[in-house]
Amino acid sequence: MGGKKRSVFRLSLMLLLSLGLVLSACGGNNKEAAKSGNNEQVSGENSENGVEPFEISVFIGEAGQQPTPDNKIYKLIKEKTGASFKFEFLAGDIDQKLGVMIAGGDYPDMMTDNQKLKAAGAFIPLEDLIEEHAPNLKKHYEKYWNMMRDPNDNHIYTLPNYGVYNSDPDSTWYSGPAFWIQKDVLAEAGYPRVKTLDQYFDLIKEYKEKHPDIDGTPTIGFEILNYDWRNWGLFNAPQHLIGHPNDGGVVVKDGVAEIFADKDYAKRYYQKLNEMNAAGVVDKETFTQNYDQYMAKISSGAVLGMFDQHWNFQSAEDALTTQKRFERQYVGLPLVYDESIRDHYKDRPALNLDNGFGITVNASEEQAIRILKLLDTLIQEDWQKIFTWGIEGEDYIVNEEGRFMKTQEQRDAFTDGTWKLANKADAFYGRAPKMQGKFSDGNSTDAAAQPEEYQAGLEEYDKNFLAQYGFNSYVDFFSEAPENEVAYPAWSVDLVDSSEAKIVNTKQNELSTKYLPKAILAKPDEFESVWNEYVSEIRKLSIKAYEDRINEVLQWRRDTWTVK
Repeated sequence: MGGKKRSVFRLSLMLLLSLGLVLSACGGNNKEAAKSGNNEQVSGENSENGVEPFEISVFIGEAGQQPTPDNKIYKLIKEKTGASFKFEFLAGDIDQKLGVMIAGGDYPDMMTDNQKLKAAGAFIPLEDLIEEHAPNLKKHYEKYWNMMRDPNDNHIYTLPNYGVYNSDPDSTWYSGPAFWIQKDVLAEAGYPRVKTLDQYFDLIKEYKEKHPDIDGTPTIGFEILNYDWRNWGLFNAPQHLIGHPNDGGVVVKDGVAEIFADKDYAKRYYQKLNEMNAAGVVDKETFTQNYDQYMAKISSGAVLGMFDQHWNFQSAEDALTTQKRFERQYVGLPLVYDESIRDHYKDRPALNLDNGFGITVNASEEQAIRILKLLDTLIQEDWQKIFTWGIEGEDYIVNEEGRFMKTQEQRDAFTDGTWKLANKADAFYGRAPKMQGKFSDGNSTDAAAQPEEYQAGLEEYDKNFLAQYGFNSYVDFFSEAPENEVAYPAWSVDLVDSSEAKIVNTKQNELSTKYLPKAILAKPDEFESVWNEYVSEIRKLSIKAYEDRINEVLQWRRDTWTVK
């Protein structure tokens, strides 16, 4: 299945012997209590002379904010393990940034996953190092070990950040794709059951006509995000509208992947957007704005709807929560073309093979082992509770039944972006290996998903809203997810840089970025000609090379992955 050039990573026996005592600060099975108030938490190992400090340089491949210098979680990590982080967040275009890094071979110690980095040989193989130095990580990934292997050379280069579940996850928050609609649009319409695309846009159009502005800001009916790598806002909806899950740029039917960009069911969606644009529903700036502008509009409360993934705009919705503008928050709707189609937006958690941290070839051997030992310590349950729930007594309480809960003040803090920068380690934790499901005491690994905590934390507005539908949470709007096919999802297939499949996919995306906005913004009587030109250009490409690569990897997964 092709090959890539890799930097060979070998450890000398002398180095390993000399590191024995030094590295004890970052790993092992001995536990020492870290106190915050009267709370005993946190595994770590101290030498007789205390921990030895070391700094890890980290690149995060998306925009973000630096934690405050006195962030309490990072201070605790440094106190107990010696480790501190020097974060660099993406500013500008990811491809340009990585191109400069790769050309100069200038990498920090640790970076978030990217196929370009793997192709350039930027990451070291991790499987042998994990086997030798990180028993907790090995246990954590044990069931997924074969999935993590690169299909090109069978090495493990990065540590997936999501998708490793130790139990059925509590499901009270949906992070995936949907057609989102402001709660007040549904409330004013009498809480209808909205199933189809036509029903959705009828509601938005009617509400916008009735409310031309919201709190003094002109009302925006529908937003479409197509910026940088976040192109799913423009590209991905058609597959869901016909009842398929998120497989990226393809639909997988009977085990075979094919593109859908040129299909009639895709045309149906974009023609509807063309109709809505002509009616003034689509934002006039939707194809000229960047991600920050998109988020600012959502946090203003003036946007009625969009197709997006919840995690992608969560911080904008958090701003609405902080403002207590609950009626301006969003409900995810699993829309389909026809009510006879069963929606398949919600899926079983799949291993996130395109994110998580890798250790680069620029990290010294000593530093690489330190990092792995640190990650091995931080994957333990006491640390995981700190990352998700915080510090007992400060950020949450434990009731008489041993269940973790929050006061309303603590709940409010967890949705406040400024508070998070000083009291959470999200920049690290979001991309790090993590426990998902339940802790050994039965509490949820996700504070927001703790069932009784979710119910206790609901605002009166939301309690009433859900009661109108007879639902316990907003996840209930979606059909239950069937079992994932073992090779799912197709979007995580590595197309391999410079391969024909990658080149074709890039050209197809460029065509979509060029023609889809043109088709949506065209006069209705010109849509057909723009669409036909778009399809004609797509069919000039060697689409089969792209589809063949995806199908090859999907079959490889079926043959080699073991899911227990």
